[in-house]
Amino acid sequence: MPVIRWNDPFRDLATLQDRLNRAFDSTLSRSGQQEELFTGTWAPPVDIFETKEKTVLKAELPGFDENQIALRFADGILSLEGERKFEKASDDENYHRVERSYGKFVRSFTIPANVDNEKIAASFHNGVLTVELPKREETKPKAIKIQATKPAIEGKKS
Repeated sequence: MPVIRWNDPFRDLATLQDRLNRAFDSTLSRSGQQEELFTGTWAPPVDIFETKEKTVLKAELPGFDENQIALRFADGILSLEGERKFEKASDDENYHRVERSYGKFVRSFTIPANVDNEKIAASFHNGVLTVELPKREETKPKAIKIQATKPAIEGKKS
């Protein structure tokens, strides 16, 4: 007799609640400069980090080719779009479980004002899209040297 694994109902409930929260958040927060976190049927995970020289965005897009991904920058918003299609090879395939996400996705991110728009670069390797957003020269942190001065003499006696 095979062992049947039961799904955790609380995990399923938490997943449903998370999806509803994201749906309502994206619907209610669609104002000009706000970041649109989730639209579409799924969203690839993204890491964003900053160094002294640039801000870097990395998105996991396994199974994609670079020509299946659209990346746009306009009005301070970086948009990432694509679509993963469900490809059923033939009608005689009988799937028991489909857990991978399919469909169109759109991710949009508000980019800091200190980014040099003309030097944004993107690369795609092993299913990871890397977008480098270099900082403008005038906005990079700069060390300021402090000059030593002689203290003023107080209360001179004559």
